[in-house]
Parts: sequence; structure tokens; C-alpha cells
Amino acid sequence: MNISKKLYKFEPPSTLKPARHLYCSGCGHGIIHRIVAEVIEELGVREKTVGIAPVGCAVFAYDYWNFDVTEAAHGRPPAVATGIKRVLPDRIVFTYQGDGDLAAIGTAEIVHSANRGENITVIFVNNATYGMTGGQMAPTTLLGQKTTTTPYGRKIDADGYPLKVCEMLAPLEGVKFLARCSVSNPANVAKTKKAVKKAFECQVEKKGFALVEVLSMCPVDWEMTPLEACKWVDEVMTKTFPLGIIK
Repeated sequence: MNISKKLYKFEPPSTLKPARHLYCSGCGHGIIHRIVAEVIEELGVREKTVGIAPVGCAVFAYDYWNFDVTEAAHGRPPAVATGIKRVLPDRIVFTYQGDGDLAAIGTAEIVHSANRGENITVIFVNNATYGMTGGQMAPTTLLGQKTTTTPYGRKIDADGYPLKVCEMLAPLEGVKFLARCSVSNPANVAKTKKAVKKAFECQVEKKGFALVEVLSMCPVDWEMTPLEACKWVDEVMTKTFPLGIIK
């Protein structure tokens, strides 16, 4: 029996620099970078896109994206994005933030930017830990999850509940699109790209604030193998943070 074989060559988008990333093995940031880069290229907005990366693992983004990226103080990307967008309304402005940045020190920034309906896009990477600084408990750390600051697991009486950012922002009138996705398997990667593209289209069409939360793996801080981390996202993390279109 003759079986025809097709060879597929997947070229990186021009919106990605030909650089080797510094993320840990099994980390989801590289996948999310690729998704964002592909969406910007497909929408044809590379030359007028401005990304904002804060403190944390996200700070390396300017080394990998081949378009304008600026840095912001910890938690302040929505404020910086607001300023850029208002001064240069023709630009496509987005923030790329982790959970420690967006959901902790930057909570006020994200809430008020969303409430004002700023016409920006937010990519929110949730790996339930402070990835860069040593694996401390984040606002999104799950109940019972062990971290360097919760060695016996997160407890309600001492640490409260995991913060659900999408559900918190959903009632705000300025918010036009909210989705929670993951990059734990190929099917979810495809869904994440669709949601990210929708969020950018929301800005292109001047509809207002859009945010995509992406559940991402952090095998090193979780003390898991990359495969175990993917399974943990699918089987454990999604019970606290269910996937889907929130608004």
C-alpha cells in the first residue's frame, strides 16, 4: 500500500524575532508569545502595534516580539497603555501581564482601566504563582496549592480565596470581551488564538476593553515535569478557573 507523505514547514511570523527564548522548559510563555505574534501579523497591524511588558517573566517580551514594546513599573501596564492609546489613538496597544503583576500590585490599574472602557487589549497569563521571583503564593494560587510562602498549601483562613479576575471584571459596563483559555494542549492552543484574535479585533473595531486570561504551565515552580504541568492545568486548575467566553 502506498502512503503519500506531506512535509509541512512552519515558518515563524515576521512579528517574532529569530531569538532563543530564556523561559524554563515547559513554560507556556513561548506559546503565548507565538499566538500574539501570529494574530498581529494576520491582522496586518504590526507597524502600529505597541506592547507593554511589566516586571516578572513577561519583562523579556521585547527580546522576542518584532514590533514596538515598552516596559512599565510592576502592575502599571494598563495605566501606561491608557496613556499611549489616548495620545496615539491609531495605535494597537496591548499589555502582557502575569498574575502577580495584574492581580496583585496592579489590581486597581486593571479594574479602573476596564471600568473606563479603555480601548486596549490585555493578555493575562495566569500560572498561579510568582514565576520569576521564586514561586511565592500569588492571588491566583489555588486552595491547597503549595508554594514557597505556603509550604503546607494555601488556606482560606490565612490566605483567602483565589482571585478570579474575569469574573470580577465581567459586571463592569466598560468591558466588551472576556475569555479564559489555556495552552495545555493543541486544541486549547487553537481556542486561545481564536480568543486573542477576537480581543485584538475588539480594539481594531473601537469597541472597548478586552482581556484574555491564559492558564499557563510553570513546571519549575510547581515542581512538576512539563507533562505533569499540562495535566495539572487540565485536571486541577480549570476546576477553579473554568475555560470559556466569560463575556
